[in-house]
Amino acid sequence: MAEIPLSLGEKTFILHGIDTGFRNDGRQRYEYRSIEIETRLMPHAHGSARLRIGNTDVLVGVKVEIDTPHADKPEEGKLDFFVDCSANATPAFEGKGGEDLATEISNLLSLAYQTSETFDLRQLCILPHKKCWKMYVDILILQCGGNLFDAVGAAVKAALYNSEIPRVIAATLDGGEPDIQLSDDLYDCVKLDVTNYPIVITVCKIGDNCVVDPTSEEESCSTASLIMSVMPNGKMTSVVKMGYASLQPTTLIKMLEVGKSVAHKLNQALLKGLAAEDKLGRSRQICGFLR
Repeated sequence: MAEIPLSLGEKTFILHGIDTGFRNDGRQRYEYRSIEIETRLMPHAHGSARLRIGNTDVLVGVKVEIDTPHADKPEEGKLDFFVDCSANATPAFEGKGGEDLATEISNLLSLAYQTSETFDLRQLCILPHKKCWKMYVDILILQCGGNLFDAVGAAVKAALYNSEIPRVIAATLDGGEPDIQLSDDLYDCVKLDVTNYPIVITVCKIGDNCVVDPTSEEESCSTASLIMSVMPNGKMTSVVKMGYASLQPTTLIKMLEVGKSVAHKLNQALLKGLAAEDKLGRSRQICGFLR
């Protein structure tokens, strides 16, 4: 991820502000910026969401297709994450500059959703050993302005929240070959249960303190950070450390506790906002650039 070049005086200003409990944008250490989410932006996708937090802008689309299950997992479907870093997000993404970051994000999401407690792939099974749903989650980074991992994690959960899978009305074997019949009604779909889907939280260590939802300037001042995936019940499905500095055991435990607490509040706020938007129905006005 491209870092913002800061002078020694600017870094000192940010560091001293966090020491006193106030950040350069007026927030406290464990306070998030306002998040703007809009769903069902792309009518040709089975689910979509756009999330903006500060100068970070992420677009997620979900599509499903019928596929053959893996031989070692005949009763499970498939879930794949693909990330594309737009060159317009930052000059560092030009050419192949964003490939490493895209791989890093997709691997993180795969770790976050790897257990059956978070995403039970059996709900994507149509005919065991024969046919299943393969779900593609495509993530486009439109703008990168800090706290990218959290934005992607929340946008993915929002897109999966409004994803609708066509209803299978008949699934039989005809001469050993699977015969799948889908409902002709476009609105006869099955929605996913996102109750246990995780939230991604980044906790940055700046000086002797920890902050959440870092800006690009604060990320440049951070020596180490933890990116954790936390389920609504508080269970962590993955923890990834980034940065060059080491962490003392007490600091590590404190960062994990902060991430767990903030993730619980963020998940509640996210689901509340998604439920409120869902009540508006399909006739709601789309305010985004894809209208």
